[in-house]
Amino acid sequence: MGKYDLIIDNGVIIDGTGSPPFKADIAIKGDKIVSIGDYSKSDGETYIDASGLIVSPGFIDIHNHSDLSIFFQPTADNYIRQGVTSIVVGNCGFSPAPYNDQNKEFIENFMKFIQSEFKITWESIGEYLDELNNLKKSINVAVLIGHGTVRAAVVGLDNEKPTKRELDEMKRIIGEGMKNGAIGMSTGLIYIPGAFAETEEIIELAKTVSSYGGIYTSHIRNEGERLIDSILEAIRIGMEAGIPVEISHLKAAGKPNWGKVKTAIKLIKEYADRGFEVGADAYPYTASSTSLISLLPSWARAGDKDDIISRLRDPSIIDKIIDELEEKGVFEGRRVDWSDIVISFSPNHSEIEGRSIKDLTNEWGLDPLSTVIRILLDDELSTGMIVHGMSEEDVEYVISNPYISIGSDGSIKRHGFGKPHPRNYGAFPRVIRKYVRERKALTLADAIRKMTGLQATKLGFWDRGLIRPGFKADIVIFNYYTIYDKATFDDPHQYPSGIKYVIVNGELVIRNGEHTGAKPGELIKKM
Repeated sequence: MGKYDLIIDNGVIIDGTGSPPFKADIAIKGDKIVSIGDYSKSDGETYIDASGLIVSPGFIDIHNHSDLSIFFQPTADNYIRQGVTSIVVGNCGFSPAPYNDQNKEFIENFMKFIQSEFKITWESIGEYLDELNNLKKSINVAVLIGHGTVRAAVVGLDNEKPTKRELDEMKRIIGEGMKNGAIGMSTGLIYIPGAFAETEEIIELAKTVSSYGGIYTSHIRNEGERLIDSILEAIRIGMEAGIPVEISHLKAAGKPNWGKVKTAIKLIKEYADRGFEVGADAYPYTASSTSLISLLPSWARAGDKDDIISRLRDPSIIDKIIDELEEKGVFEGRRVDWSDIVISFSPNHSEIEGRSIKDLTNEWGLDPLSTVIRILLDDELSTGMIVHGMSEEDVEYVISNPYISIGSDGSIKRHGFGKPHPRNYGAFPRVIRKYVRERKALTLADAIRKMTGLQATKLGFWDRGLIRPGFKADIVIFNYYTIYDKATFDDPHQYPSGIKYVIVNGELVIRNGEHTGAKPGELIKKM
């Protein structure tokens, strides 16, 4: 038996700190990096010749939505093949636990987006964590507690302020979840029921998370006209609760709002320079993706599915929605055009996937809102969309900023199903290909730091994210000159090229570009 289980020989190491590359070998024993140096003549069970290749820490996706899809695709092909070795789920206020009679429909509606039948067997956050821990998987997973899920379980889905008893119960649930290993809490303040939560409610709940050393992440209240106010709200929550803040998928959506990201990042830098832990993440695309129902005003989305469907069948309410959209613009004041909104997933009408609302409106002889409502009713509200609403200049500015880490905002996908956002297959290689190699907007060392070490520091993953002796052996080995994100909006189900090897906890999961079937992934708990 060899002295080491695995030796990576002759590679160029970029260690995740932002430091310049250097050439060295890496020796791995078990699930850890043992040492770094010259091991060309050492005794190893397995050798990888990394000549001409970049060796970096495995990429960490700080913003992922594979809370449930990991159970159907535990090999996590579309992420592992990007070089992603760890994902953080529970974002935007949604997590699959706690699960009770009151929020059952809320959670099960999200399950339609994963396109598989599934029976939930857990109730508490701890039980969900146990299920994830026991699952054989190819990728590491860390879990945030979704504020929206907790609120739906305790208060419901209506626009109501929690009583003291309800607030205390939410604190209890969140505290138990943190004790069991969750790493923080997320909010989704454009979604129901998060949109109904006042700032003070979130501060009180964030204090509970803070007492366990967790992080607060937020899909902020508005990413268009009120972007700056929404960022200030997130910062206020962090300051008053004494908790690190991560602003999710930072963007300025809608043409009238382009350029506001510079003010947003200036704010983040100002507070970070004072010693306050605040940052943000972003994905390298000019389009976002979410549920089609998000186009409607928050009051129209209140309550359970039957409540919403009943409203959508009421002509007087439709008139009210039309008046509000005309006043405030489509999609929370972003003022995007109907041609910018494209169907990404329709459980009952796959033939409309990839087509815009404007095209469907013209074909069906309807007005745009009637087209949206027809689709929502046919799909029982479970339609997905892609919204083209950002500027390339803004995206490059955000992606290249040192305070911004990289997250995909995607999820593990069944290959070939639906027409999802290409970020699900290409976000991380795209940063290297487009913004480092082609645009030269940042160096390769900077890009790797924003995908590895920066994430690990924000999340408190103190034994991952760097190439260091004693750290977990999560490693990606790629060809800088051939790494390429092949996924497009027209043809999204394409794996990237150039990723040669991916190692998770010391085991080869990708070898010569192919999945080995290995499932060494772990549940990452709060340390």
